[in-house]
Amino acid sequence: MSQPSHAQAHERVLIVDFGSQVTQLIARRLRESGVYCEIHPYDKIEPMLEAFAPKAVILSGGPASAHEDESPSVTPRIFELGIPILGICYGEMTLCQQLGGKVESGHAREFGRAEIRIERPCALLDGLGELGDLETVWMSHGDKITAIPEGFSVAAASEGSPYAVIADEARRFYGVQFHPEVAHTPRGAQMLRNFTHKIAGLSGDWTMAAFRQEMVAKIRVQVGDGRVICGLSGGVDSSVAAVLIHEAIGDQLTCVFVDTGLLRQNEAEQVVTLFRDHYNIPLIHVEAGDLFLGELAGVSDPETKRKIIGRLFIEVFDQQSAKIEGAAFLAQGTLYPDVIESVSARGGPSAVIKSHHNVGGLPDYMKLKLVEPLRELFKDEVRALGVELGLAPAFVGRHPFPGPGLAIRIPGEITREKVAILQAADAIYLDEIRKAGLYDKIWQAFAVLLPVKTVGVMGDARTYEDVLALRAVTSTDGMTADFFEFPWEVLSRCATRIINEVRGVNRVVYDVTSKPPGTIEWE
Repeated sequence: MSQPSHAQAHERVLIVDFGSQVTQLIARRLRESGVYCEIHPYDKIEPMLEAFAPKAVILSGGPASAHEDESPSVTPRIFELGIPILGICYGEMTLCQQLGGKVESGHAREFGRAEIRIERPCALLDGLGELGDLETVWMSHGDKITAIPEGFSVAAASEGSPYAVIADEARRFYGVQFHPEVAHTPRGAQMLRNFTHKIAGLSGDWTMAAFRQEMVAKIRVQVGDGRVICGLSGGVDSSVAAVLIHEAIGDQLTCVFVDTGLLRQNEAEQVVTLFRDHYNIPLIHVEAGDLFLGELAGVSDPETKRKIIGRLFIEVFDQQSAKIEGAAFLAQGTLYPDVIESVSARGGPSAVIKSHHNVGGLPDYMKLKLVEPLRELFKDEVRALGVELGLAPAFVGRHPFPGPGLAIRIPGEITREKVAILQAADAIYLDEIRKAGLYDKIWQAFAVLLPVKTVGVMGDARTYEDVLALRAVTSTDGMTADFFEFPWEVLSRCATRIINEVRGVNRVVYDVTSKPPGTIEWE
């Protein structure tokens, strides 16, 4: 991640990562307004700065205290480039500290919703209100700026932050104490757009049509006359990657679809029909359900299950690639969040990388080079690219499905019987959501077969069967989530059908917990 991307033709913004859990949201907001950007750790900036040639820089938030001796800082070269700089939260504090201001601890903290008052006109706040107007923002800081550098002035203040927005408009340096990238700052996206389009003068030339054209050319150069094997899971990411690569190199691509026995109901048949029959993409269908379920027998620990599935995927790919003459590349649907998670500002390579996304590289014994055409994209951009490539909106709009499949939706030991129960119940759940016209209003919905049995009465007989949990969440970014407020009549229909049609379930519950930043999966 420390090397700049191929997107040299686009105006680019560099986001310096100091470890904030919402740094990805900064990039998402910029991409939404047509601005290409990349996130790089603060301690990896120096060697790539000249080649990356950013048009503007954003300093992210982070958990450190800028006044401490060992606190993270950005290379001073950043301030000598003559380009606009925006510091967000910790980014504002290190901006002040490095340029001669002062940050102290021990002052009143601000966490959560707050209101800033506009004190003077400022390009960053253009269009947000008049002098004295209040603007709602989301604060998250424990330290406090007590002096700003020479050349800066106060543009907005809050009750707890006298320097909530500061600006040196001559140098085009700005700092905000809050997080404009989160949805809790209602007009934060406008502030970021003011920075990129008005202050930095960017045109917003980042489009999926341009990305498609550039990536097709890049794949052709990378692959040459070689052959590519694509690990096709049936999900949106690997499917879009496969169609894009096929457009670039045609029958030099062979897809390997591994039916793990842990897929949704009828998913294997749908994948084969779409890729082999509709797109005419060479496809090897490996029915490996017995292999996966056999190795998972008796295993309850969720991380162990993930590792087993990841290992088996790699082994199957290795076996299949050996059968394909000239196979030199392995294609994956790795996304930008996977890349960011694997190399973070808070300790280098992450200790646990998603088992099904070998972001950190393939095992040494595999002789394949990686082709990852989506590694610069967020999930919503992948969906847009899929539509650009001609995939049906209903296909690319499907809810996210984890690489390990239903294995992480069956806490405890996995058996063939449990998988069959969950497949049937999950299919009914999604069917009722679609019939009610709610599918596209939900980020992710799925059923979970709990490791709990209850006594129930069905007709004139007692039952002792499993409990099934239904989960549905809303999200704008896939990082934070809240439960979906179902109409009771829809939940009632789901529960009634599942209990009547799925043998082995006698109770259905709905999960109404919310998730903080992080995964929105069950385990």
